[in-house]
Amino acid sequence: MSSTEPRRTALDALHRSLGATMTDFAGWDMPLRYGSERDEHNAVRTRAGLFDLSHMGEIAVTGPAAAALLDHALVGNIGGVKPGRARYTMICREDGGILDDLIVYRLGDTEYMVVANASNAQVVLDALRERAAGFDAEVRDDRDAYALLAVQGPESQGILASLTDADLDGLKYYAGLPGTVAGVPALIARTGYTGEDGFELFVKPEHAVELWQALTKAGEGAGLVPCGLSCRDTLRLEAGMPLYGNELSTSLTPFDAGFGRVVKFEKEGDFVGRAALAEAAERASAQPPRVLVGLVAEGRRVPRAGYAVVAAGEVVGEVTSGAPSPTLGKPIAMAYVDPAFAAPGIEGVGVDIRGSHEPYEVVALPFYKRQK
Repeated sequence: MSSTEPRRTALDALHRSLGATMTDFAGWDMPLRYGSERDEHNAVRTRAGLFDLSHMGEIAVTGPAAAALLDHALVGNIGGVKPGRARYTMICREDGGILDDLIVYRLGDTEYMVVANASNAQVVLDALRERAAGFDAEVRDDRDAYALLAVQGPESQGILASLTDADLDGLKYYAGLPGTVAGVPALIARTGYTGEDGFELFVKPEHAVELWQALTKAGEGAGLVPCGLSCRDTLRLEAGMPLYGNELSTSLTPFDAGFGRVVKFEKEGDFVGRAALAEAAERASAQPPRVLVGLVAEGRRVPRAGYAVVAAGEVVGEVTSGAPSPTLGKPIAMAYVDPAFAAPGIEGVGVDIRGSHEPYEVVALPFYKRQK
């Protein structure tokens, strides 16, 4: 198999049998959409959607010093995470630049699972292995050990509850518990990237097809549909969630990106990037960096990543993500803008779309928040 050949998930043949439009994403052949991405998006907002996320990068960190290693390697306080819970965090370079944003699950006293973005999984794995020197802990590449399915949307709990006796009511947001779903052993996590309630199910690849089929059958009456990466992007954009490579990059520190809250200076011991991040925090408080805001179009033209945000003929920012919003019925974007133009409702802000300055309303993120 050539190195240019994309990797395929355990559900590849099933996606093709469903007529999915496939695309190369971070070296994986992934379903972009099965039919209408708008219909898939709306299904997640109003009913439920089923995603294959097996391209995500799972890395096991185990051993007596696993917590100490993660506290050293990442910016968050991972040792303070209780078993069965998860935490959103980041891994930074020595200069404070963001290598990736991560979810870390504490599976046991000395056992953690780090979930990296597909495009950064190898980078994160290499960094953790390098940073593990001197710690009594093992870093293991578990990418081939898991398939990952996600059920997202207001009907997701009911669908999943029909297939498991796990205590879903007691499962908090950003928590995970081992259980059995449709007879398949799974780590059931209440996490997601859509702005809706939902669950992510980590299972062995050989169980992925039967679990997908069981979830599809269980969701028939509730309007569950298979969903591709295209609607995953519009869902996360409406929910104001950052995407690595768009809102986050090595050229930004968490403070530049408006995520300074994930950096825990109060934890014990040194951590990679600490000095640079302390300086970034100081800079940010003295002179606020550009602010990540929402933009809602007054017209129909869709802004794309890299387009300039303008005011009074001057460039005041840059679009990081843009798409038509099925929920709002208008084009939307996230953009980093100068603090002077970040206040919701400020007049005179536009986006330069191929030479034409299209008017946009500045709004606070997220664009969409689910009703609890």
